[in-house]
Amino acid sequence: MIDDDSDVLDVASELRITVGSLVRRLRQHRGPDDPSVPETTVLARLDRDGSCSAADLARHGHVSPQSMGVTIAGLQERGLIARTPDPTDGRRILLSLTAAGGEALTDRRNHSTRSIAEAMSATLTAAEIAAVSDALPLLDRLRGAL
Repeated sequence: MIDDDSDVLDVASELRITVGSLVRRLRQHRGPDDPSVPETTVLARLDRDGSCSAADLARHGHVSPQSMGVTIAGLQERGLIARTPDPTDGRRILLSLTAAGGEALTDRRNHSTRSIAEAMSATLTAAEIAAVSDALPLLDRLRGAL
């Protein structure tokens, strides 16, 4: 039972540590041809938000334009993103997800999902899996509050 602020801080600390470790482990479970973490971040943003400029991607990713340029060059070289002139401002270049980029992102997400499912099946009971499922709406609400 959580009775006071120190108990909430303890739970928050454990949650931060556990979620951080889980995310790091998922990042390690990538195939040799999978996009890197920065590349996956760019692909996911383009998938979610649509076309945007390299400057927008750098700003949203909290990275330097130079770092973003390296990431974009690798993605473009592999045909995962395309560059097109901005129809409203000919000086700007917009980046967008290609079909191959969408497929690479989907493959990466599916691989992560399979890794989690296999680990859950191997280590958790059916009741524990149900408890994780029951906690998901709470975790999503918490994510939304941050």
